[in-house]
Amino acid sequence: APDVLVMTATPIPRTLTMTVYGDLDVSVIDEMPSNRGKIITAVRDRSKLGEVLTFMRSRLEAGQQAYVIYPLIDESEKLDVKAAAAEFETWCERLRPFRCELLHGRIPAAEKQAIMDRFRPGETTTLISTTVIEVGVDVPNATIMLVENAERFGLAQLHQLRGRIGRGKHKSYCILLSDGESAETVAKLAVLERTSDGFEVAEADWEMRGPGDLL
Repeated sequence: APDVLVMTATPIPRTLTMTVYGDLDVSVIDEMPSNRGKIITAVRDRSKLGEVLTFMRSRLEAGQQAYVIYPLIDESEKLDVKAAAAEFETWCERLRPFRCELLHGRIPAAEKQAIMDRFRPGETTTLISTTVIEVGVDVPNATIMLVENAERFGLAQLHQLRGRIGRGKHKSYCILLSDGESAETVAKLAVLERTSDGFEVAEADWEMRGPGDLL
């Protein structure tokens, strides 16, 4: 019987490398839980935002819920990147009369919990959030994820964020908004369009970034 069990839901390059060189026995769970809907991932530039909003509203009108993810809480003078708190009121206007709430890491724990308690049963339809929802959030009715400035996130992180949708029976949609034109950005986001398999994502990440320095 093993003394230590190391588990990961997102096999990042470092984890794979530690497995290989750590002389560990490996067990692979390569099936999704039953009754999970398919996730469609699409990369779009900001000029397509109008079409994306129309699509999002159609899903909300069908009774489903959404996440809008930003890389920052507040705007930065040094970075040309959109931020959750700064864009929150804009989303309230865009999606009116649907209810939006803002969630990020600086909100007190009790208030965060209250926000999630309203989102789970559908009192709130859309969460405007940072990566604070990356793990441990399971809302089967949430079927839309829009990631702003998707080029600012790593492959494993985007894969982990995408795992917040597709947790119910409905087909889900992950929309990666990016105006990043570098070859690296285009290649990275194309991986997520191509596959939802965490192992494929990890291998692509390994090829692009390498595993880092183990020591």
